Amino acid sequence: GKKNTQTFYLNMMKGLVQFLVAKIILLALASSFVYCYDPNPLQDYCVATNETNGVFVNGKFCKDPKLVTANDFYYSGLNIPGNTNNRLGASITNVDVSLIPGLNTLGVAIARLDFAPGGQLSPHIHPRASQIILVLKGELSVGFVSSNEYNYTLFSKVLYPGDVFVFPIGLVQFHANNNKKTNAVAISAYGSQNPGVIPVGNAVFGSNPLIDPKLLAKAFALDVNIVRHVQRVFSSDADIVN
Repeated sequence: GKKNTQTFYLNMMKGLVQFLVAKIILLALASSFVYCYDPNPLQDYCVATNETNGVFVNGKFCKDPKLVTANDFYYSGLNIPGNTNNRLGASITNVDVSLIPGLNTLGVAIARLDFAPGGQLSPHIHPRASQIILVLKGELSVGFVSSNEYNYTLFSKVLYPGDVFVFPIGLVQFHANNNKKTNAVAISAYGSQNPGVIPVGNAVFGSNPLIDPKLLAKAFALDVNIVRHVQRVFSSDADIVN
C-alpha cells in the first residue's frame, strides 16, 4: 500500500545518496593522488651520500647542498681500456651513481665496452634502463630479441666506427666483436643512474642456490648431466657483465 511505496522510495533515495557519497570520496582521493605526484625534480640536484641523516631520494640520501663540489659530478678514466682477459674476452667500465654521486636522481649513466678479438658480451638484460651504444673502434655484431607479444623477433646489425644502435629496456640483448684480429671499443649510455644487469646464463645456470638441474634439463631440452656441467661453469664464472 501507501506505506510500502514510501518505504521503497526512502530506500531508493538512501541508496542513491550512499552511491553519490562514495563517488565523491573516490574523486577526492584520485584528485589527491594527482596533486601529490610531481614527475619533475624539485631541487637542482641530490648528490648521493653514504650518510644516513638527510633527505632520502630514489634509493640514496642527499648530501648537504652546502658541501657539494664539482668532483661530485666528475669521473676520469674512460680512456683506459678494460681488462678483457676473461672467458668472454670482454669488459665493461661502468660509470654509474656509485662512481659519480651527482648522478643520483638524474636518470643517466655511461660505460666503456672493450672487446678482445672475437670477444663478446653474451645475452643479458638491463631491467631498469634503455641503452644506446656508439662504436668507436672495430666492428660489433649487436642485437636484441622482442618479447612473446612480438614473436621473439631478432633485431640485429653489424656496427662500425660512428654507428649507433638502441636497445629497449628489459629485452635480451648481446654484443660481439666479429673481428678475430683487432679489438673493438664502444661507449654505452643508459636511461638510468643504475640500469642493473641480468646475464641470462649466470641467472639461469649460476643462481645461488642453483636451480634444480632436472627442471632446467626439461626446460631447455638438455641432458641433465650437461646442465650440471654448465652450472659448474657458471657457478665459478666471474660476472663479466656488470
